[in-house]
Amino acid sequence: MKPRLLACVTLMVLVLALACHRSAVAQPVGQAATDGAEQVSMFDHFVRQGGPITWFVLIPMSVAMVAMSIGHFLLIRRQTLIPPLLRDDVAEQAEARDIAGILEVIEDDPSMLGAALQAGVNEAARGHEAMTHAVQEVTDERAAHLFRRIEHLNVLGNVAPMVGLLGTVYGMIRAFHSLVETGGVPDPRKLAFGISVALVTTFWGLLVAIPALAVYAISRNRIEALAPECAMVAEELLRPLSEGRAGSDAAASSSEE
Repeated sequence: MKPRLLACVTLMVLVLALACHRSAVAQPVGQAATDGAEQVSMFDHFVRQGGPITWFVLIPMSVAMVAMSIGHFLLIRRQTLIPPLLRDDVAEQAEARDIAGILEVIEDDPSMLGAALQAGVNEAARGHEAMTHAVQEVTDERAAHLFRRIEHLNVLGNVAPMVGLLGTVYGMIRAFHSLVETGGVPDPRKLAFGISVALVTTFWGLLVAIPALAVYAISRNRIEALAPECAMVAEELLRPLSEGRAGSDAAASSSEE
């Protein structure tokens, strides 16, 4: 997902969280249910009682995590990095040793295979070894770029539990402060609020961290598997060009003799 769109989504979540918090605060406190107990919704349990750290930090982090995870799963796929249609079209042109046709097929192709083929064709005049080196360089560069992109998930996965721990400490401070205010006689409402903040922020920290680290590991393994595969496919597709070049050089040398 593009950074600008991600920022807009996060801002919308912040505004929604603030609006929900204000509406919840505006409701009459102590509103009783039919059995005399106060009704507490899931939103109250897992969002409103989490405090500002949940509303303005952890929930936006969860939105960013989901958006990046979806984006990475759509981007880091065999069909995206090594498009079958591009592979078939280039194979047909390479068999005919039509370099101009190959360049036309891969023109403006954003995939990793397209970039590798572009680099290899540019070095076709220098032989197979030069083409192989160019292909390997480009695939390594593209893989490094993808690794840098998924590193954001690794950062989220490591930072989110720390933010949750910060909320836990904040909630416990609030709980003990309520004991001090009442002279050691706990006010159940204030004590429950502090404990709720501590538990809810821990919950959200883990809820962000676990999927973020899982998606990061899956994406990293995909990149490590697909980048070498892309290099091998590109080298195999360009092999007829180097063979044709070698054959023409041998024919020229024999005619000179």
